[in-house]
Amino acid sequence: MNEEYERQDPGIDGDFEEQLRGLLAEDAYTIRPSPAPYPAIRHRSSVERRRWMAAAGAALVTLAAVPVAAYALTGGGTGGDTAAPTPSVGVLRQTPTPSASRSGPARPATEGQLLDGITFEEAAGGLEECLAFDTSHTGGENSAFDTEPGAADGFRIILAMNSTGDSNAPGDGMYVVAVKERPEQVRLICNIRDGGAQGNNISTGSDDPPDARPVRADMNGGRLYQQSFLDRGDWKLPFRWGVIGRVEPSVARVTVSYGDATSQAALDHGWFVASGNLNQQVTAAPHIKGYDAAGKLVYDSGQDRYYQKTLP
Repeated sequence: MNEEYERQDPGIDGDFEEQLRGLLAEDAYTIRPSPAPYPAIRHRSSVERRRWMAAAGAALVTLAAVPVAAYALTGGGTGGDTAAPTPSVGVLRQTPTPSASRSGPARPATEGQLLDGITFEEAAGGLEECLAFDTSHTGGENSAFDTEPGAADGFRIILAMNSTGDSNAPGDGMYVVAVKERPEQVRLICNIRDGGAQGNNISTGSDDPPDARPVRADMNGGRLYQQSFLDRGDWKLPFRWGVIGRVEPSVARVTVSYGDATSQAALDHGWFVASGNLNQQVTAAPHIKGYDAAGKLVYDSGQDRYYQKTLP
């Protein structure tokens, strides 16, 4: 019995061991991870790389199309990403050309047009005050200008001299005369006294008659060479006077006689400017004469029907 039993035991044990090894082999295959699909992963990586580079290229094109600022994505605190402006790097920005600094009015043609020790800087400062006075006191419909006079650098100073006070305008001061040609012809006479502009006399455009002469005294420039009619026969003397007007290029010389003195005028870009000191009471207006380059008399205010030959 025992021998048979012993013969049966090896048979039973051999079958069990074989079954156990088979089960273990199946379990080992079950729990062992499958080999990584390397070719598939490499293919996917290549596709994602190309996709990222395409997106980056599109972003660079977008940045190049926006010259001032680029937008970067920043993580939002409570939701999706939000766009926030950030300065672009390496982007050239077009800056406006700096405007030319204001140079002030142009100087007169000769230093002799700045009289009585008045410097050009003082005359230019007076002109600034005169233009500001016109804007603040006679602007709008009451102004001689259709628009504001503009900056002083549009004008040219042709005369600066002392002014003598009279019964109509007490107090001595300074006259500044300035002109400009564009966009329209403007002539400004301003009286400055007591530290500021006290009044302007402005003419715009041309007031020349149809048969205009080659020399034309300013029709409203009388305040420069006469005192108030209220003081007729009782002027303050000595008296600084000035005469201004237009002159054609054909005229080479202009003289002005007033009282007992004759003055040769300065010619300044189509204007003539004369001045002197009056030491006697007068009733006749300044006498103006113009000559061509050959010395021939081409104008005489005594023969000009438009010129007022006596004082009011």
